[in-house]
Amino acid sequence: MSRIGSLPILIPDSVEVIKTNKHLMVKGDKGSLEIDIDQNINVEIENKQIIFKRKNDQKKIKSLHGLTRSLVANMIAGVTVGWSKSLQLVGVGFRAQTMDNKIILNVGFSHTVEVLAPQGVGFEVFDNTKIVVSGIDKQLVGQVAANLKKVRMPDVYKGKGIRYEGEYIRKKVGKAGKVGAAAAGGGK
Repeated sequence: MSRIGSLPILIPDSVEVIKTNKHLMVKGDKGSLEIDIDQNINVEIENKQIIFKRKNDQKKIKSLHGLTRSLVANMIAGVTVGWSKSLQLVGVGFRAQTMDNKIILNVGFSHTVEVLAPQGVGFEVFDNTKIVVSGIDKQLVGQVAANLKKVRMPDVYKGKGIRYEGEYIRKKVGKAGKVGAAAAGGGK
């Protein structure tokens, strides 16, 4: 039995779960999310709990069992509390600002980069260098944060760029070996 898939999900009082055939809709204070359930996974809603059962023990269905339970648990957490991802701008002159539903990044290019927020995702900027991406869909929030990071990936020599808050960037040494060779008399 799947350890994750066999755990029931408790439904909070502020959340409404609607099941129709193989479609599940979760409504909460922050919005609503929907998911299609695989035909090999049975969903039962009883006593303010959601229970997931699989039809057989094939490897693919076993993996879908835990995945489906995790996705629905993330949906319930999203419509009640929400999800957020924090990014930092590291570099001299790097800054960000929000305007309407987009973020404008000045990250060392000759031009500014504008990123439009998709439906259901919001941007907040603190101190011009900290960006918080928030929304109710965990996958969408993570994807938008990853796309923002791709605008200027952290440099491995100086560490400049956009990184997740608390992320450690391992720096390369650089060209220190060439200086030692010239001092040893190898550079005639």
